[in-house]
Amino acid sequence: MSDRLLEMIRDRRAKTAVMGLGYVGLPLAMAAQAKGLPVLGVDLDTAKLGAIRAGQSYIEAISDADLAAAAMDVTDEMTRLAEADVIVICVPTPLTAHRTPDLGAVKGSLDAIARHASPETLVVLESTTWPGTTAEVMAPALADLKQAYVAFSPEREDPGNQQFNTRSIPKLVAGLGDTAGDLAEAFYESFLDQVVRVKTPAIAEAAKITENVFRSVNIALVNELKMIFDRMDIDVWDVIDAAATKPFGYMPFYPGPGLGGHCIPVDPFYLSWKAREFGLNAQFIELAGEINIQMPDYAIAKLREVLDIEVGLPLSKSRILVIGAAYKKNVSDLRESPAMEIMARLHDLRAQVSCLDPHVPVLTHFHRETELDGRATIVQSDIKAAEHDAVMILTDHDGVDYEALAALKLPIVDTRNVMARKGVSAERLFKA
Repeated sequence: MSDRLLEMIRDRRAKTAVMGLGYVGLPLAMAAQAKGLPVLGVDLDTAKLGAIRAGQSYIEAISDADLAAAAMDVTDEMTRLAEADVIVICVPTPLTAHRTPDLGAVKGSLDAIARHASPETLVVLESTTWPGTTAEVMAPALADLKQAYVAFSPEREDPGNQQFNTRSIPKLVAGLGDTAGDLAEAFYESFLDQVVRVKTPAIAEAAKITENVFRSVNIALVNELKMIFDRMDIDVWDVIDAAATKPFGYMPFYPGPGLGGHCIPVDPFYLSWKAREFGLNAQFIELAGEINIQMPDYAIAKLREVLDIEVGLPLSKSRILVIGAAYKKNVSDLRESPAMEIMARLHDLRAQVSCLDPHVPVLTHFHRETELDGRATIVQSDIKAAEHDAVMILTDHDGVDYEALAALKLPIVDTRNVMARKGVSAERLFKA
C-alpha cells in the first residue's frame, strides 16, 4: 500500500493536514498549497482560523492578499484528520517553568491522530525536540494506527529573513524505516527546493538542536564579552567589527538584552535535559543559558546607572520609553522576547513604561513569566511629543525614526548598537 501513497505524494494528490498554524505551520501549508497539494489547516485557536478565513495574516512572511487568494481550508475539528494522507505536526514545544521539555501539544496532536487518522498515513513531526522523540514518543503513540509511517523533519524558519523562506531553506528529513523515509522525502520534494535525507530521525533531531545550541553558546559568549569589555571601557561592537575582518576562523555574533524567539532560548535545554538521562551534565549549554538569562538584569542595571548619573532620578520614579517589544527586528513575534521580560521587570520596579513598536500594535501575553496586558502604553507616532526621562532601545526595528529619538535629547540606552549602525548621533547615548 505504500506504493499507492508514494504515487499520490509524487502526483501531488495526497491530502496534507498541517496541525498548528503558527509561524511554522502556516508558511508550510501555504508553500504546499502553492505547489498544488490539497491542504487542510488544523488549529484549536479559533481566532487564527477566523483570521485565515478573512484573509488577515498574522505573520509578516505572508501577505493578506496571498492568504486571501489561497482560500485555505481550515478547521478545529480533529475528526477531519481522517481525510488526510499526510499529517504534519507543527505545534509548540516550550519549556516548563523549571526549564524541562513540555511536549503537551505534541502528545495532544498524536492522540488526536491515533483516534481519527486513517490507515496508511504518513505522520511527520516538525516541532523541535530532544533526540529520540520520534522513536520514543511518536511511534508508541501511533502503534495502534494501522500502518502509520512516522518521520521527523525539523522546522528551520527564521522570521524576518529576507534571503531564505520556507521553500528555499534546505529541509532535513528522516523516517523510522526506509519506507517512511522514502515517503517523507518524496512529500517535501513535491513543494520545496532542496531536501536533505539523513539516516535516522535521531540524527535530524540532534542536528536541529545542534544548530540552536551553536547559536546560543556563541551569543552567550559575546554577551559575556560585552560585560567584560564594558567594565574595561572597551566598545564590544568595535571589537566585533575588528575581529570580523578576519576572513577565516571567526564568525561574528552580536550581543543584546537577552535571547528571544521560538528556538534559541528553548531548544538547547531539551538536549541538556536528555543528557542527564545518560548521566552527563551539558555544562556549555547550561552555562550559556545562565549567561543569556541574566542579560535583562544587566540591561536594567545599565539603565539605572544612566538615570542616576544623567537624570538624577531613581528607576521607581522614572518614565521610560522602550523601543521594541518583539524579540528581533522587523517582526511582530513576542515569544520569549527579552523586551517583554525587561518591561515586566521595569513595571515591578515601579517605573512608568511606554513602548514604541511599529510591528506590535497591542501587547499580548507571550512570555510565561510576563503579564503586560494593559500595563504598558504602545506609542505608535509623534514620539517627539512624548514625555519621558530616558529611552531604552531593546529591538532595532528599521521602521523606527531614530533621528526623532535623538531629537528628544534624552539619555538613550542602546542595547542593539542601532544608533551607531544607522549613523545617528545623539548627545546622551549609552551602549548596553
